[in-house]
Amino acid sequence: MTQTFGRRLHAAMGERGPFCAGVDPHPGLLAAWGLDDDAAGLERFSRTAVEALGDTVALLKPQSAFFERHGSRGVAVLERVIADARAVGALVLLDVKRGDIGSTMQAYADAYCDPASPLCADAVTVSPYLGFESLRPVLDTALAHGNGVFVLALTSNPEGPEVQHAVRPDGRTVAGTMLGHVRAANAAALADGDPLGSVGVVVGATTGGNGEDLAVGGPLLAPGIGAQGATVEDLATVFGPALAQVVPSASREVLGAGPDPEALRRAARRTIDDVRDLLIRASAGA
Repeated sequence: MTQTFGRRLHAAMGERGPFCAGVDPHPGLLAAWGLDDDAAGLERFSRTAVEALGDTVALLKPQSAFFERHGSRGVAVLERVIADARAVGALVLLDVKRGDIGSTMQAYADAYCDPASPLCADAVTVSPYLGFESLRPVLDTALAHGNGVFVLALTSNPEGPEVQHAVRPDGRTVAGTMLGHVRAANAAALADGDPLGSVGVVVGATTGGNGEDLAVGGPLLAPGIGAQGATVEDLATVFGPALAQVVPSASREVLGAGPDPEALRRAARRTIDDVRDLLIRASAGA
C-alpha cells in the first residue's frame, strides 16, 4: 500500500527541512542564465535546477504554465523534470491551479494524479472557486493513489481578497469556508494516525494576520518568500499556532542564484536553515 502524501511529506520535511523550491523557467530567468527562450533553454534550465535541488529540498514545484508555453516539447520537458526529481528523492508538487467541473475535472485528475499518466506528480494545486465539491474528482483520484492536493485559500495577489475575503450569510469568509472543507477532508487521515493530512492549502506568506483558523490538519504551502516581499520571520505572524505545518515556497529567491548548481544549493539551504531556526525559536517560546 502506497504511503499517503501527508506521511511522505512529513518525513521529507523532517529529513530535508520544511521548504519548497519552485521551478519557474520564465523568460527573464532564462535570459539571466544565458539561455535562449526555447525548448532547449527550458530543458537546460529545468534539469539544472533538478540536479541542484532535487536531493536537497523536500518539495520541488514546477510551474506548468512556463512549460506549456513551449508547446508539446515543453510538456515533454515537464514530464522529464517530474521523473528526474522523484528519482533523486524529492516530492513533486505540480503547480497547475486547475479548477473545473465534472468530466473535465476528472480529466485533469487523470492527467496529474493518476500514476498511469507521465504528468502524475506527488501533489497538485487546484482552485476551489467553482465550489469546493467541484474538486471532488481530483481529491478522490489523488487520495486513491496516495497523492496530495493543495487548495488555493488565501493567495497573495492583490485581486484575491475581493473573492476570498467576501463574507457569506453565515458570517464566515469564503476563504474560511474553504479552510473548513479542507479540515474536514483531513479528519479521517488524522484519525487513522497520519501525522499530516494529504489535503493542504495555499496561503500566501504576504497575507499578514488574516484572522483565519489555518489549522486544517494538512500542509500549508506559503509562497511569497523573497522576491514577492515576505520574509521567513513573517511566517510566524501569518500562521501563528499552525507554524509547524508550514512549507515556505520560493522560486526567484533561489533560482536567481543560478546557473551554478552549488550556488542554487546554498540559496536553498539558507532558507531551510532560517525556517528551522524560526521553528526552534517558536517552539522555545510556546
